[in-house]
Amino acid sequence: MIQVGPYVFTQQDARKTLVSAPVILETMRGNRDPNPIAHLAREVDALLNGIDPMTTHVALLPDLLKRVWTALEKAPSTLRSGGHVPVSRSGAIVQVNTSKGGVPKSPVTEAYVGWRGIEGDVQKAREHHGRPFQALCMWSAEVIDRLRADGHPIDYGSAGENITIRGLDWNDVRPGVRLRIGEAMCEVWAYAVPCKKNAPWMKDGDFGRLHHDRESEFGGAISRVYATVTARGMVHPGDTVTLEP
Repeated sequence: MIQVGPYVFTQQDARKTLVSAPVILETMRGNRDPNPIAHLAREVDALLNGIDPMTTHVALLPDLLKRVWTALEKAPSTLRSGGHVPVSRSGAIVQVNTSKGGVPKSPVTEAYVGWRGIEGDVQKAREHHGRPFQALCMWSAEVIDRLRADGHPIDYGSAGENITIRGLDWNDVRPGVRLRIGEAMCEVWAYAVPCKKNAPWMKDGDFGRLHHDRESEFGGAISRVYATVTARGMVHPGDTVTLEP
C-alpha cells in the first residue's frame, strides 16, 4: 500500500491514478481558454515524461504519486481562487446508495463517508473503479427523472451512484467544483465513464448516452461525476448539498 496524505492506494490504484492524471487536469480545464491550470498540466507532464506508469518500478511509485497527486490537489483550489466555478448553490440528497458489488445500488438511511468513499460500499470490479479520486459517485435526480420520462427503465442508484442529488443545476457540477454533502466535503475531479453494466437501464441498450461527450444530444449535462473526499462525515437523505465557491 502507498499512502499520500490521508489517502491509501494499492499499487494498481497508484498506477491507474498516474495514467489518469493528465486526463483529470484536462477535464477540469473544460472549455476555459486560456487554461487557468496550464502550469499544473505542464508540471504533471514533466513528472511523467518518459515514464510508463503501468510498468515503472514499484520502488519509484510512492514519490512519483505524491508529486503528481500534490499537483492534482492544487487544481480545484486554483479554479476557485480564479473565479472559474459557479456561485454558491444548494440542493439536497435524495438518496444514499450502496452495494456489496455491482449495480444497482440500494438505498440506505445513513452512511459514513470516509477517505475511500462510503463505508461498506464495494466495487466488484476494481480495474476501472475505486481510486481515491473516484471515492464518491454522484448523479442528478433531475437527470434520472428525465431519462425515466423518456422511457428508460432507470431509477435512483441503478447506474451505481452513491449520492443522488436534487436541486443543483447539473451543468454546474463539473470537475473542479467543491461540494459539501451533509457533514462531508468533496471535490469533483472526473466524470464517470459509463460501461455495459448500465445497458439494462437504457431502453435501447445504448449506455454510451450517459457519457459526458454526448451531453449535447441530451441538451445539457448528463454524466455521473466522481469526487475526492476532502473531509469525512455522515450523510443522510434530506441533507443539504452545497456547491461552494
